[in-house]
Amino acid sequence: MMIVITNPSVIANEIDIIHGLFDEGLSLLHIRKPDFSELEMAHFIHQIKFGYRSNLVLHHHHKLAEDFGIKRIHFSEKVRARNSDFAIRFSKSSMHKSASTHSIEDFNALENDFNYAFLSPVFTSISKENYRPKENLFEALKLKTNNKTKVIALGGIDAENIQKTLENGFDDVALLGSIWNNENPIKQFKLCQKIVQLHSL
Repeated sequence: MMIVITNPSVIANEIDIIHGLFDEGLSLLHIRKPDFSELEMAHFIHQIKFGYRSNLVLHHHHKLAEDFGIKRIHFSEKVRARNSDFAIRFSKSSMHKSASTHSIEDFNALENDFNYAFLSPVFTSISKENYRPKENLFEALKLKTNNKTKVIALGGIDAENIQKTLENGFDDVALLGSIWNNENPIKQFKLCQKIVQLHSL
């Protein structure tokens, strides 16, 4: 599946790059723009080709999902903690739901209706300064009891460590810094994609 998460900041030629990633077979793009207003978010989504809407996952302004025919929403730890009623309302809908977690205890405690969840940071982050693992998540995964939710590795994932990550119990990987901090994001995506595909053979 391999997921790409947008850079929180605006990137030059971002929409063109997003289209390029989808053209190369990107499965899911998580739109994480925490500083965007609802209007800015709507404008951003509007620029993405209609045919790719089903591959988009909204982190913020969830209400826009319905307007744009988006079937996937993501809940951060903060949103889940602050607004459980909101999460429950969406849990009754046909939306695909994902979540962010930062410990195996948090991952294990997720309700059953999350399709997958990020567990991070696995390695020292490429995009966030001084954001590094507090524990060895490969070891922590041995304590996984939630088998209904797929566990996705996030944080410092790049072409050098994808294979190790998938061999150590993660179901899949999510890329952020390795794509957007690269001078050729699409070439980097294709390299990472190839490693994931070879692993799944």
